[in-house]
Amino acid sequence: MKLSDVKTVLSANVLACENLLENEVHSACGSDLLSDVLAFVKDQGLLLTGLVNSQVVRTAEMMDIKAIVFVRGKKPTDDIIELAEEYGIVVFTTELPLYKACGELYLTGLGK
Repeated sequence: MKLSDVKTVLSANVLACENLLENEVHSACGSDLLSDVLAFVKDQGLLLTGLVNSQVVRTAEMMDIKAIVFVRGKKPTDDIIELAEEYGIVVFTTELPLYKACGELYLTGLGK
């Protein structure tokens, strides 16, 4: 699935790396616990989370995650957006809760 499709499915706004929306992701992870992301995420392209701090971006970079979706209308700070730009990680925000956002993406075939 292209990141531009993720944007559409989640009615999301792009906050960083809009030029990378044609990149593909094949799986996703939804978590507010970075320890779970580090322990269980393998080859994930997309991270959905309600946790808004710079460690999310650093963890995404370490795990080769291509995009982060901040759910529940959470808005990352400018320093988070700048760090994502530096690492080349697309940042979205959506009003959807984590559970619904994951479900909507799964219904479109992401991760199947």
